[in-house]
Amino acid sequence: MPLVTLVLANGPGFPQGSADRRYEMSVTLTQGGHLDPGAWLADPAPWPAVRFRPDGPPQPGTVQWNEQTGWSLAFSPAEGEAADAAPHVLIGQAGQLRPGEYVTIREPNGRDYGFRVVGVG
Repeated sequence: MPLVTLVLANGPGFPQGSADRRYEMSVTLTQGGHLDPGAWLADPAPWPAVRFRPDGPPQPGTVQWNEQTGWSLAFSPAEGEAADAAPHVLIGQAGQLRPGEYVTIREPNGRDYGFRVVGVG
């Protein structure tokens, strides 16, 4: 499975983005470069994801698929986050995951952030 790296390109409080805020996820992609729901459903092992922020350690999680809501990244609450905080971020309109493409991620705070695909390999 290729490792896809997404780096914050813009969003509330980050008009110029931030290389210190990123996600990495090991996923199966279709030939067109999209996340593959069929492969996710057929895979007995969870697809790993990691959230990186400068104010805390890497936060491990998993990539999730739901036919009604689409793709999400599920993380346990980080230290200092409320136990009842939203447990995942949504990948809005998960388009092609190829270097140079952009993906919108809705963080648990309900805000949308733009992430640039900087690596697939």
